[in-house]
Amino acid sequence: MSTLDEFIDQCQGVAVPDVVEATKDADILVFVLPHQFIRTLCATLLGQIKPTAVGLSLIKGFDQDGTNIELISKIIEKNLRIQCHVLMGANLANEVAEEKFCETTIGCKDKRLAPILRDLIQTPNFRVVVVEDTAAVESCGALKNVVACAAGFVDGLGLGDNTKAAVIRLGLMETIKFVNTFFGNAKLETFFESCGVADLITTCYGGRNRRICEQFVKTGKSIRELEAELLAGQKLQGPATADEIHAMIKARNMLDKFPLFVAVQRICHEEIRPADLIDQIRIHPEHVLVYIS
Repeated sequence: MSTLDEFIDQCQGVAVPDVVEATKDADILVFVLPHQFIRTLCATLLGQIKPTAVGLSLIKGFDQDGTNIELISKIIEKNLRIQCHVLMGANLANEVAEEKFCETTIGCKDKRLAPILRDLIQTPNFRVVVVEDTAAVESCGALKNVVACAAGFVDGLGLGDNTKAAVIRLGLMETIKFVNTFFGNAKLETFFESCGVADLITTCYGGRNRRICEQFVKTGKSIRELEAELLAGQKLQGPATADEIHAMIKARNMLDKFPLFVAVQRICHEEIRPADLIDQIRIHPEHVLVYIS
């Protein structure tokens, strides 16, 4: 951010005023920040916002408490005592700012509020679908960054499009399994909305997690070094989320159920080489399933 409180790199010309002053009379609060800072922000806003306000979170990631993780929307609800819904989708910021056509997904269980949020967000080039499956929508937004890291390793190794497609598919299957295991049964169709497969494809081809992890392989530099060089010190969400879910998976003795997620975490910590990725997923749980009607 600049001294004028503008996000120069991504949203030049958009000023960010004092957060309490900006939100005190708001009916809808839109949360967009690195997930590691959400508790601090909530503490700042507590008692300063309208009790009837509702939240809409665009935050990608989970809140970690020891070996447990929680959805960011739930942290907002608990700490601010308001409803909080979520928006996730294949929405690279620069393309949205240029008003290129795209879709997004809102997760909202309040049928009264759902059309209000849709109409507030939707434009001719930014189309919105609202679903009730909020946990799946939000989880997709977090887990896609982990899969994108794996896609970046594949690109850095020059393994080709077939391998990358396999990694993306296995990442989608692990995402579905993760949501069903830790947040209850999700509707399969949710994963075919923009928040699911569309965002996964976009992030695995155009996102910063993919780009930095490709350079991680090609340069031999650490993730931290590349963050400093290429992101001006900003932190990638993929490695952080990989750590969060790894702790939860390990505590439940389920490491063998999520080999792609586990491999990404271990590669980011340089416990195994990027070239070992394929060996880690070569015998994947998905490969032993046989569907016979």
